Amino acid sequence: MAERATAAEEKRRTILDAAVRVFARKGFHTSRVGDIAEEAGVAHGLLYHYFSSKDEVLETIFKEHWTALLDRVHRAEETGDDPVEQLRGITRAMFHSWVEEPDVVRVVISEIARTEAISEHVGELVRPIGAIRRVIERGQASGVFRSDLDADLAAIIFYGGIDELISGWVLGRLPGDADEVAASERHVVDVLCAGLLHQLREPSGADVSTG
Repeated sequence: MAERATAAEEKRRTILDAAVRVFARKGFHTSRVGDIAEEAGVAHGLLYHYFSSKDEVLETIFKEHWTALLDRVHRAEETGDDPVEQLRGITRAMFHSWVEEPDVVRVVISEIARTEAISEHVGELVRPIGAIRRVIERGQASGVFRSDLDADLAAIIFYGGIDELISGWVLGRLPGDADEVAASERHVVDVLCAGLLHQLREPSGADVSTG
């Protein structure tokens, strides 16, 4: 029974991985179930054993991707690091998917607003803002971040910078190689945290007065 369940999960994963490649290459709306089956090397009918429709395949890709991303974000939020390093960890967590699974990110970003099956989950996309806001609030309470700033607005601005970079990589407006991702992580944190901190901090850890 265990071997059978493992084999079934491997087949399901093969179909999902094939669907990601097909959707990234052809687009969801112009892809057919037969394209996915052919890419996966399985019989057309077998796909329906695991998924009721092409829409369910896409929704599953989104749910698995976003669940993993939110898990990484929450782990970064729950570290004992100082607030700046927690925000750096959240940024790295959100960039992780692009580095490891760029086709998945392309599919999610390209299809999230165009496909009814997953457009209902748009609210999920802003959940990282809550984690960022909580980190900022803790930084304000501890005196690391300025208390005169609105934590909600600051979190939206921080998340917006991350989201714009990822969208730029997906759409080809920005280079998305490993060096660019690393540089973007540093710029997001250093530039945006400069406005949050009471004092600018040099890489060495020394403080530089903003006044």
